[in-house]
Amino acid sequence: MKKNEYTFRPLPKFLTVSKSNIEGLGLFASSNIPLGTDLGISHVFDSRFPDGYIRLSLGGFINHHEIPNCKAVISNKDPEIGEVKHIRLITTKKINQGDELTVRYIINILDNPSWEFEYEISQ
Repeated sequence: MKKNEYTFRPLPKFLTVSKSNIEGLGLFASSNIPLGTDLGISHVFDSRFPDGYIRLSLGGFINHHEIPNCKAVISNKDPEIGEVKHIRLITTKKINQGDELTVRYIINILDNPSWEFEYEISQ
């Protein structure tokens, strides 16, 4: 593959990482994002890791909120890379430029944590 053919981006062009009022750094909209937008993959299943998932940029920077504007969805197939068990993030509201993206999740509360159950997952 030629260097100019490589198209991977850690985040979609319409997202950026910035200082969060919630916790540390967070994901923010750099342009308006419509309701129902598939933001991409936040975690990829891999049983070799302690929680069973590899956390990607989306999963690493999205913060928790009790009234989130995104949801996490478990999927077994990605339209571009094919069969792969993963978690995707989907917007549940229109998100305005400058807004922080959030999802509702639980950390360090479960005795036997699993990312599939820490996120409020919809099937």
